Amino acid sequence: MFKKLKSVSIGLLAGANVATILVMLLFGFAGYISPTSHATISSLGFLFPFAALANLLFLFFWLVFKWRMALIPFVGFLIAYVPMRAYMPLNLPSSHPEGSIKLLSYNVGGYSSMPDSSDAFSEIFSYIRDSKADIVCLQEDNDTWRKSEARFDSLFAYNDLEQVNDSSSKIINRLGIHTRYPILRKERIMYKSLRNGSVAWFLQVGNDTLIVINNHLESTHLTKDDRNQYNLLVHGEVKGDTIRTESRRLLTVFSESSIKRAPATEAVHSYIEAHKGYNIVVCGDFNDHPLSYTRYTLARGMTDCFVATGNGLGVSFNRYGMYFRIDHILCSKNIQPYECKIDAKIDASDHYPLICWLKIG
Repeated sequence: MFKKLKSVSIGLLAGANVATILVMLLFGFAGYISPTSHATISSLGFLFPFAALANLLFLFFWLVFKWRMALIPFVGFLIAYVPMRAYMPLNLPSSHPEGSIKLLSYNVGGYSSMPDSSDAFSEIFSYIRDSKADIVCLQEDNDTWRKSEARFDSLFAYNDLEQVNDSSSKIINRLGIHTRYPILRKERIMYKSLRNGSVAWFLQVGNDTLIVINNHLESTHLTKDDRNQYNLLVHGEVKGDTIRTESRRLLTVFSESSIKRAPATEAVHSYIEAHKGYNIVVCGDFNDHPLSYTRYTLARGMTDCFVATGNGLGVSFNRYGMYFRIDHILCSKNIQPYECKIDAKIDASDHYPLICWLKIG
């Protein structure tokens, strides 16, 4: 009787493990589906770490109680290799070669997103100066009253700003590039958005032309209450029917924002496709996680620099318990990335800067 009960229990647990793996795969590959056709399914990727954690717990359980069954979660992780690597890559360390370009991408939050920072601009300016980056791409580069433009002119030979918000929006959003390389020209990548945009700058780097596409894509527009509820969900402080209600509501919010981001994502991808043959870097605040339609689409035919050379989760947004990498750097295949990392040493914005070394050719 006991053996039969044990056998049934093992069978049920094995079935639950297989179901967990199927859910993990659904979440991991959901971003390949366009949100304009299946918004809810496409937005499920942000739940991937919860399913992966559940599979990991199964792995530990089987190793302790019936080690041969550990093959089930192990195979599950192998099948989910692509989303696992995109979400939390592991790479051997390698140093950048001589002649590499240091690029820094940073959403500075208008130099005013941190209420406890008395002079965020000076702190960020000093950080950028000390980074000795060759190309700096900033999102929400909005500060004018401190004469930030003049200060950047003293640091970089070439500086340019482009206001990307719609004229009807009261919220200003500027994309900035500050670089040691001559700016040949720029092109606005056109798509409809009230407060966001993408700009391609053509830089002269030696004998090469490098296109740097700086982006600030549609936010999720979570309210303070939404963020608090998400934080409570992550920490298991919401119980009963409230979990189901809040999860559905948050999924709706994520779905609606992904629908708004899709046209911009596709416009930027089309621009990349139209400029094949150029050296291209795509960076900025995508406002979307590594398993999203946004990241999957823009990374198509490109190298995700953090996935290729970074390590760990690489959390770039640092507030409200939203532990995601929503800032990204991508490069064309004729560019080799090195030492891509999120730098959490500076806390002057609600984002952390993303740094990468790039070797053209």
